[in-house]
Amino acid sequence: MTVFRFEPIREVENLGKKMRQFMGEFPESVNLEFGAFSPRINLAENDSKVIIHAELPGVLKENVKLSIQDNILTIKGEKKKEIEEDKVNFYRSERLYGAFSRSIEIPVDVDVEKISAKYENGVLRIELIKTTKEVKEKTIDIL
Repeated sequence: MTVFRFEPIREVENLGKKMRQFMGEFPESVNLEFGAFSPRINLAENDSKVIIHAELPGVLKENVKLSIQDNILTIKGEKKKEIEEDKVNFYRSERLYGAFSRSIEIPVDVDVEKISAKYENGVLRIELIKTTKEVKEKTIDIL
């Protein structure tokens, strides 16, 4: 008779190791969130400002709110599902809907009085002017 040694703790540790290796194979740009809409962003800077582009396809400008507090920029909104008049049977449904909130730490101090935001063709562009004075909190209007 063959005896197999069963060590549940070691098996759990091996599973954890395999999961970390699996997740490490994905590039940072791959979003592994399931079931919730979360906008993709680019965060860049030049000598005078920080520039953020956020992809918000299918989101109306009126459904997006921006705020900044303690160098954390927050984009909140909702991507609403279109109401379909005819009953349909989906072969595939991959689009995500619902409320979202995305907070981004700004790596430098910015002037909250000189923040601008523009929404065009599903892309939100936010420009934050760099400063050396301390920032508190502000709500930003989207043009």
